[in-house]
Amino acid sequence: MDIQTIDGPRHGPAEGVPVSRLVVFLHGLGADGNDLISLGPLLAPLLPGTAFVSPHAPFPCDMAPMGRQWFSLQDYSPAAMHAGAVTATPILNAFLDAELARHGLKDEQMALIGFSQGTMMALHAALRRPRPSALLVGFSGALVRPELLAEEVVSRPPVFLIHGDADPVVPFPAMAAAESALRANQVPVQALARPGLGHGIDQEGLEFAAAALRQYLTADADAVSDGDGPSSP
Repeated sequence: MDIQTIDGPRHGPAEGVPVSRLVVFLHGLGADGNDLISLGPLLAPLLPGTAFVSPHAPFPCDMAPMGRQWFSLQDYSPAAMHAGAVTATPILNAFLDAELARHGLKDEQMALIGFSQGTMMALHAALRRPRPSALLVGFSGALVRPELLAEEVVSRPPVFLIHGDADPVVPFPAMAAAESALRANQVPVQALARPGLGHGIDQEGLEFAAAALRQYLTADADAVSDGDGPSSP
């Protein structure tokens, strides 16, 4: 069966600079790839040789006149969200595999950065890929059906979660629930609560993500210790 292909805007690296790492942004419900690619120019100076890409989710948003979605949220039940993530994951994985092949990179040279529903997709897909990514950063998201993780987890990349405690869209306790489930399944995780922040990304959260990227998404990332450093999950 043919798998739907997706694509989206790209940024960097500078012309003539070889690509040594890949950052993939996964946007939230009702947005598209243009929403997060704007973070590429902000992060690029910290990560020379990085290709940034932000694919448009595969389906038109069914809750707004514009935008895209990875899956419908008209039914917010865990079973419905899980079914949606399962459907979208092969599409996302095909895109990730194609991007890695395009640049001649491996999973350990790739980071996933998700926001909201994009975080849900990043967590669902990355923990089930055959090889672990360098790291996963999730803003304002959730782990779908955490009770299934024990039977389905394949890879355990470092995970960094950021969530505003005033989020009116994805409840703030979702971060603690995800953190608990990840730790229970031996996935290294670090979580950052942002006081007063709603459903968004602030400067402190972005700096937290940037520090994680600098530590884990480098040419010699395999030489970085998993010890008790300040940025270690």
